[in-house]
Amino acid sequence: MDRIEQYRVFVQVAELGSFIQAARLLKLPRATVSAAIQQLEANAGTRLLHRTTRKVSLTTDGSQLLQRARQVLVEIDEIDQLFHTHQEQVMGRLEVDVPSRIARRLLIPALPEFFQRYPRLQLGLGSTDRAIDLVQEGVDCVIRFGTPQSSSLVVKPLGQVLLINCASPAYLAEFGVPTELAELQERHVCVGYVAGSGGQEAQWEYCLDGVRQSLPLPSRLVVNNAESYITACCTGLGLIQVPLFDVQHLLDSGELVEVLAAYRPPSMTVSVLYPDRRQRSRRLGAFIEWFAGLMAPYLQSR
Repeated sequence: MDRIEQYRVFVQVAELGSFIQAARLLKLPRATVSAAIQQLEANAGTRLLHRTTRKVSLTTDGSQLLQRARQVLVEIDEIDQLFHTHQEQVMGRLEVDVPSRIARRLLIPALPEFFQRYPRLQLGLGSTDRAIDLVQEGVDCVIRFGTPQSSSLVVKPLGQVLLINCASPAYLAEFGVPTELAELQERHVCVGYVAGSGGQEAQWEYCLDGVRQSLPLPSRLVVNNAESYITACCTGLGLIQVPLFDVQHLLDSGELVEVLAAYRPPSMTVSVLYPDRRQRSRRLGAFIEWFAGLMAPYLQSR
């Protein structure tokens, strides 16, 4: 194994804190990973990692090398692509994670065009609504809606999506059509939504004179993913607040009806998140540019 590949192995072991996980992610034997680190340490003349039976951690020298090795690997990737000006030369595997509805309704149907544009790119696609550890799970970027929680990730906002309040005709026949906010707490229920395990149920939100407001609204059902959320609404189990583009087809077919249009919730930011600017490869840049174009028709104009 050459020195560059040893650096790749070192970065993965350091970021994951595990020889086993690094070997699994790199698809290498555990012994090969260990040998690469040993050779790197021998060449450097210093210990780079503290090893215990429970975890692997960086030494002071290892921390310095990690920063430099990351930069070197990104530069090598860019050098490899330097004279490949055509789109088909963007190559390699990219791991991304997007909300389940975005995957099913928007991204996957558009992938034939993506692979025509980048035939040498391989995409590993996860579709979850939960927060994930990009480094631990080997994911290059995620697409998320809402305000990202404070983290070390780079956040690239793509724009704002319009949200609406809606219900099914069956629900409105049973509970009536709300026209004022006061009616909500008097005789209406929502479908509750909790992002991830152990999270709090999202409150009902609306804008009044440009100011974000919220109010508690009872729910008979609480779900933790967008598919269940929209399906429950279609079944008549309560009101929901959802991106317009996500239910436009249901509004067109009459399966859902917008209500309280004067009290729509605040617009929601859609963003791309990835670990570090220095690790933004050409293939990641290509995906972000493509996905931004895919989302553009559904974003509010500034």
